[in-house]
Amino acid sequence: MKIGIGTTNPAKTSAVKRLCDIHFQDAIISEYKAHSLVSEQPLSDEETLLGAKNRATHVLELSDAQLAFGLEGGVKEVNGQMYICNWGALALRDGTFFVAGGAQIPLPEEVAKSIREGLELGPVMDAYTNRSGISHSEGAVGVFTNGLLKRQEMFEHILIMLIGQYKRTQSTI
Repeated sequence: MKIGIGTTNPAKTSAVKRLCDIHFQDAIISEYKAHSLVSEQPLSDEETLLGAKNRATHVLELSDAQLAFGLEGGVKEVNGQMYICNWGALALRDGTFFVAGGAQIPLPEEVAKSIREGLELGPVMDAYTNRSGISHSEGAVGVFTNGLLKRQEMFEHILIMLIGQYKRTQSTI
């Protein structure tokens, strides 16, 4: 089965490869630089979900994949507190979409303030931790859970929900 992922971000691609190897026999997985067509820093659940769906759709346009995954990370405000939010989409060639959301955790005010000023979470986290490439490794969720949940694992949880929805429809056909 040909499977595409709409990113080259290692935290996301590793999650897709690991879960697809488990759940799909003979999976051929390819990475694509797919466009989210949303802000570089999505600022709501709606925008983050749209970015995931757009990435999955773009993979289908770029490839002959049978299944296309889009994963998107963003932030959202709830009662004045900023949280990370994460969404995934699985697109099929017949126009079917499966969607799932992931972990949410509050961001410290100094991180939230920088994002409200127009910066992206990835570079803000690099500055906050005095390291580089946080969004390609443990992510903000890894930093703020003291390494107990890493970004790849967070996306694996979303992928389990996407794959489970897909498999359920395939077993009822």
